[in-house]
Amino acid sequence: MAEETKSKKADKKSKPEDQAKDENFRYIVRILNTDVDGNKNIILGLQSVKGVGSRVARIVAKRTGISTDEIFGNLSEEQTTEIENVLNSYIEFAPAWAINRQCDIETGEDMHLYGQNLELTNKDDINRLKMIKCYRGRRHEQGQKVRGQRTRSNGRTGLTMGVSRTKNQPGSK
Repeated sequence: MAEETKSKKADKKSKPEDQAKDENFRYIVRILNTDVDGNKNIILGLQSVKGVGSRVARIVAKRTGISTDEIFGNLSEEQTTEIENVLNSYIEFAPAWAINRQCDIETGEDMHLYGQNLELTNKDDINRLKMIKCYRGRRHEQGQKVRGQRTRSNGRTGLTMGVSRTKNQPGSK
């Protein structure tokens, strides 16, 4: 009896692996200059791209017509290019509140940035705040909390731990 349950459990564990091991299975899928783990499903795989959250991932999966339970490595090249095209055109069908770069300072346009572009623009914004020496820029420079959180008991930095004692010098008694 116990052997039967062990073999059933072993069969259940091996089934998803057997389904994933196809001759066309890709363990790493490249989307928007990001390597995505092929063993993840569509939603979690898309979320590994910086700038894509769970909401955007679900919208993209629904737009492309791919099931949310589909494993990323089983997708064909055409499906991955279709996902990239939908992500690149996300700004056209998304509402303004669901975009990560509204009314850009330099261009005045709404954009949705992904990957390295998002990181670079974020760094540029912080550097601009530091250059104009506004409150938020000064807090960034000091490494302090920026958005009004408490700092008295939380967010402490440094290596000081407790009270340090001075060592006794030889010959000084």
